[in-house]
Formats: sequence, structure tokens, C-alpha cells
Amino acid sequence: MSAFLVEGGNRLTGSVRVHGAKNSVLPILAAAILGEGESVIHNCPDLSDVAASLEILRHLGCKAVREGDTVTVDASHLTRCDVPDELMREMRSSVIFLGAILGRMGEATLCTPGGCELGPRPIDLHLAAIRTLGAGIEERGSALHCTGALTGGDIVLSIPSVGATENAMLAAAAADGTTTITNAAREPEIVDLQNFLLAMGAKIRGAGSSVITIEGAGRLHGGEHTVMADRIVAATYLTAVAAAGGDVDVTGCDYAYLSTVTAALAESGCAVKSGRDHIRIRCDGPLKGVRPVRTAPYPGFPTDAQAPLMAALCKGTGTSVFVENIFESRYRHVDELSRMGADIRVEGKVAVVCGVPRLHGAAVKSSDLRGGAALVVAALGAEGRSEITGLHHIDRGYHDLELALRSLGAEIVRTA
Repeated sequence: MSAFLVEGGNRLTGSVRVHGAKNSVLPILAAAILGEGESVIHNCPDLSDVAASLEILRHLGCKAVREGDTVTVDASHLTRCDVPDELMREMRSSVIFLGAILGRMGEATLCTPGGCELGPRPIDLHLAAIRTLGAGIEERGSALHCTGALTGGDIVLSIPSVGATENAMLAAAAADGTTTITNAAREPEIVDLQNFLLAMGAKIRGAGSSVITIEGAGRLHGGEHTVMADRIVAATYLTAVAAAGGDVDVTGCDYAYLSTVTAALAESGCAVKSGRDHIRIRCDGPLKGVRPVRTAPYPGFPTDAQAPLMAALCKGTGTSVFVENIFESRYRHVDELSRMGADIRVEGKVAVVCGVPRLHGAAVKSSDLRGGAALVVAALGAEGRSEITGLHHIDRGYHDLELALRSLGAEIVRTA
């Protein structure tokens, strides 16, 4: 069983570049299905979720090749419209293929997706959006069989779901007529998907706002695109410096997408200075408690950054309150942080973190992607050695995390 061995207590210094965004590249890879030709995607991170997406594309009949951080997908000749259970279970985001396969092939068969267990994340909104565009959906146990020629429609989401917004965009791009998505998610990754679809010949506008309009363009062609930087990876690096202390320049990221995170770190006592495409953070002393952190859809505080920030605030002075409004079961990292000496009390969706003078190394286990990153952050600021297992969760969203941290002076190695 592989593990991270982390010797805490080393200050982090230097510069680290953020790789491409997991939450952006997955729907972009799905979108490549819509292009009858070759798509070239740059800044594509080498993550296990990306590898699973490429396997799905190959199963469907696409040619998918990686050279460095560039992935080329040739979707000229799709041969299948189904995704088998073993591939769907690799990641929760696999449901994003529904709209694209249906839009290209007129038929799609998928099983229930897998991924991190963060409580109920029903795909009802995805299915309702697809039905609005004229698809017939038959549910056979855990399998979904979707058929029908798609036509434009008015989709109104009850909540601004990122995944449902993306699936609706993909299906609508191949539909006949105009589609309007109201109460759409506003995340930067939605804008990135729109930019790729535009490169493929789609007629789409409004991403980044609550209303997106898509004029079905019929056949799309391949496109070329560079994936945006991963703002959650950037947040993880920033919280690692806050936990361990140090002076680091996090480059290649848009500071505007992280304003809620950097505001909380500045309030905790870190010196944060942002430039056009980088964020510099310096931390020289114990962190202070911050005002309540409430997760919310963008532009609110990102749920994916909640666990790493909590890990950093475990060591220090004062009390911080977290309110998780997006997912149930997103405090599964709390028990593991407590094994390291953290003082955290959880009641429903509220977690109260009382800062302690020091954390100590311990053997802990990651149970989800961002919770695993939080354990790494805590271990960097703890005294002594920590062993972190469950790395398959971390590998879903971080490429060579240990190498990036080691370049900053961290003592962290991966065991086989």
C-alpha cells in the first residue's frame, strides 16, 4: 500500500506552478466527443480521473494520445454509445459524458457513476435538463438508457449545479434550436468549457453568469484549447504554506478566482500579495482564528478548499467556524486531524476549530480527495512524522503533489 511519509516542521520557500484544472479538463474531454475531428488539449494534468476519462473515450472509439501535458483526441469515428460499469465507477464526474454521447450519437447508456463518497449527489438535475431537450430516459436499476433527437429548450436549474450546467451545455451544443440555461453555475471552469466549445464551432454565450444561451450548431469540429489552472490546487499550496510557515510564490493561477481563500488566509495572519497570474504568501507566526467560513457556489468560498484551510487553522490561536453548505459527509477528514492533536467539534454542517499550539505526526488515512490534501497540509505543519495512506483519492486531483512540495523544501516521500 502506497503512502506519503511526511516529516513536519520545515518552512516552505520558493516558487511552484499550478497544473491544469481537474474540474475543467474532465468536461472538456467529454466535449471532444462532439467534434468530428481532432481536438488538441494543452495543460492537461496527468491525474487518475483524466486517465479514466481517456479510457472512456477510447472505449467509445476515439483515439486519445498523451504527449507531456498535451492530449490529442480524434473523435472522427465513434463506434459505441455506452460506458460500462467498471469505467463509470472510476470517478463521479463520468456522468458528464451523458450529454456529449447523446448529442453526438442520439443514444447513450451509462451506469451510476463512482468517485468520492461525499453524501448524496443525485444526478436528477442532469436527467431533468436532458429531458427538457427532448430525450427519453429509461432507468433500469443502476443503468440509464437515453435516446432521442435533441431540440432546444428552456432549462431552469433548481440549484446552480456545476455538473448539470456542463451536461446541459454539451447536449444543447448538439441540439437543434436554441437552449437557455437559467440559474446556471458561474464557476470559472464553466467559462473554460465555453471557450473550448467556441473553438469547436459552437454558438454559446453567457458562461460566468447565471444565464447561458446555446444556439445548436449541429455538427462541430475539433478544436484546440489550453486548460485553465487548477484553483483548488493553488489553494492547497497556499494553505500548506500557512500550516508550515514560509514564503512561496504560487504561479500560473488567476488570483481573482481565489479571493475568498486569500481573504481568509490574510485574516489568519498571512501576508498575501497577488499579481496578474500569481499569488505570493508569507507566514511567519501562529495563525489566528478567522470569521465563519461558509461554503457556497462560486463566487462564494469553494467547498473543495474547505478541508485544506481547516487543516491549516488547526494549529494556532483562536477559534474558527466552518459551515459546509454544499455536500453532506464533507467532514470525514476531521477524525483523522484529531488523531494529530487537532481540537475540532462537528455538529451537522458546522465544524468548530479551536487552535492548538502544536500538532503531532500520526498515521492517518485519506477517505476523499480534498480531505486527503488536508491531511498533507496538516502533516507539513505538525511535529514529527506522519504516514498518510489512501493516496488513490489524492491522485484523482493532484499531479505529483509530493514533488511539488519537495521542491519547496518539504520532507515528503511516496512509498511503494
